[in-house]
Amino acid sequence: MQNLAPTYTKADLVRYFLRLGTFGFGGPPALVSAMHRDLVLNRQWITEEDYREGMALAQLAPGPLAAQLAIYLGYVHYGIWGATLAGFTFVLPSFLMVLGLGWAYVLFDGLPWMQAIFYGIGAAVIGIITIGTYKLTTKTIGKDWLGWLLFAISAVATILTESELLWLVVGSGGVYWLIKTPPVRLDSKVDQAGWPFLTQVLAISTDSILWKLALFFAKAGSFVFGSGLAIVPFLYGGVVKEYGWLTEQQFLDAVAVAMITPGPVVITVAFIGYLVAGFPGACVAAAATFLPCYLLTILPAPYFKRYGKHPGLKAFVDGITIAAVGAIAGAVVVLARRQLVDFPAIVIAITATLILYRFKKLSELGLIAAAAIVGLLLRAGIFSSLL
Repeated sequence: MQNLAPTYTKADLVRYFLRLGTFGFGGPPALVSAMHRDLVLNRQWITEEDYREGMALAQLAPGPLAAQLAIYLGYVHYGIWGATLAGFTFVLPSFLMVLGLGWAYVLFDGLPWMQAIFYGIGAAVIGIITIGTYKLTTKTIGKDWLGWLLFAISAVATILTESELLWLVVGSGGVYWLIKTPPVRLDSKVDQAGWPFLTQVLAISTDSILWKLALFFAKAGSFVFGSGLAIVPFLYGGVVKEYGWLTEQQFLDAVAVAMITPGPVVITVAFIGYLVAGFPGACVAAAATFLPCYLLTILPAPYFKRYGKHPGLKAFVDGITIAAVGAIAGAVVVLARRQLVDFPAIVIAITATLILYRFKKLSELGLIAAAAIVGLLLRAGIFSSLL
């Protein structure tokens, strides 16, 4: 069954993802929730089925979750051209911001002023992603007892391990499929044309720092599963331990930049690339990370669209989506434990959650601005008391 004609243009798609990439704080949980709220519920550009297929594909393929979902949703009605526009415009704003922050970091030798400004923002973002995840969860699962069971298992596993478990996500799809529909063989061939190319690229050996960056970040984009947060341990092992490109503090600052800027968390690779090799390093690191994720989304996309309505595959996709939402809910808890380090931060997060729950159409951007001011005032008071 073909999708109905789109009710939006490519220009609408570009404008939406530019805005999301510019103002979408909160990392993967907030971004995938925002896409569901905006594109499925409010604008109704994307159907619930297409969204679920995109979430399933994003979970199964390596690379950053939010960026892959954006690419797939762009593909739904406008094919490769739409996927390219959605992916590029989603990543571009945060890339430019990270470039500016990298320049300021080198110029001023650190980011203490930024830590003060974003103290409140980080706490408010926890509230924002809590509400977004709540809405996404209730919409996805409804009153399905099996769905809630798989959701709970995935959420608890994510909280305990502080990572997304691919085998658990795929296993949830299998369990949901077996219980909801009888096993049916689906005969299809998966296009693997992109793999030989990737293998050849990854085998290249050269002493150029830009090539080393390209090869390392291509591996990160090709073989790291889960949300953008899952790439952090891989990056640490490479840029700090193996290559010694950054110090421990510089790496922590790079992660902080990713967490406090809008857009995908994986954009931290551009900050790292900038510190290693300036503007060319930032461009190479970002391109090498996102290109595999782009290819590994558009290559299987036709098969997801062709067979996605099959009852057996649909049940499998639904199970994967439920587990993915559970992992997102678990990630909110993990992020909250790291971000809410003191009582004022907890108060800010709870207040933001209650406000958004009560006033459903309130602008998140206004809430973030207010939290930034509160956080700055709180930190200023703390700093003065230490003088």
